[in-house]
Amino acid sequence: MHLTKNTKIIILCLIACALIAIIPLATIHDSEFGGADGAAEDAISTIDPGYVAWASPILEPPGGETESLLFCLQAATGSGIFFFGLGYLVARKKYQKSDKK
Repeated sequence: MHLTKNTKIIILCLIACALIAIIPLATIHDSEFGGADGAAEDAISTIDPGYVAWASPILEPPGGETESLLFCLQAATGSGIFFFGLGYLVARKKYQKSDKK
């Protein structure tokens, strides 16, 4: 199998992106971040001190910054897919018009 230069660059970039996401998850264990979940939990305990949560996370990240990282990755992936699709639709429309002329 022969890989072109562009394919090799893309593979290296994907590996680098994966390492940028995985290394902090594996190495930083005691990170703290006060997000909306913590604020909501504080508000609920203020309103009803006897409240017991009926659901728990399946996978507990090692720290708050990890949650922030995962949220950012989710947002970036979603926006990448959305704008790729939007760009595809615009380009398809543009090139269909030029083929008919």
